[in-house]
Amino acid sequence: MIIRIALLLLFFAFAVLISADLLLALDMPVLPELITQLGLAVLLTAIALLIITGLLVIIKLIITACFEYFSATQRLQRQLLFIQSQQDRFKQLFFFRATQINYFNETKRKQLLTANNRQHIDALSKAINKDLQLIKHQLSKTTYLQLQQENFRYRNQQDIESLVKLQQKIATFI
Repeated sequence: MIIRIALLLLFFAFAVLISADLLLALDMPVLPELITQLGLAVLLTAIALLIITGLLVIIKLIITACFEYFSATQRLQRQLLFIQSQQDRFKQLFFFRATQINYFNETKRKQLLTANNRQHIDALSKAINKDLQLIKHQLSKTTYLQLQQENFRYRNQQDIESLVKLQQKIATFI
């Protein structure tokens, strides 16, 4: 409604300014000047009315947005979103902690397995040394040294299968 009035004032102002140009062409000295001032005043009024209307609409939208933002439903909606984001964060934290715990458990298990294998290899190597000591007098010196070197090499390589084969080979000599 106000915009229609402002637009009508604009058209009226343009009509008055055009009539002032026509009166100026008719060589009337004072009347065109008065009509031009009237047209400019109406034009200024129309533009001011449009600007004021725009500002009022913007202020109304801002106030409406503020009331909506601080309304109970919006506050509850924000609280709900906050709680949901916290739950998502806790789920991610749980997942990453579980992954971390699994990783550390697996690493510890591998370390224990490696230490256990090393312990068994050392025990097997000692048993082979004892068996070699028992059959030392039955073997030639080169065979004995060769078997001892194989035992030492397999123990350093942590090769349990070769140590078992070596023990079986020594068992054939017993």
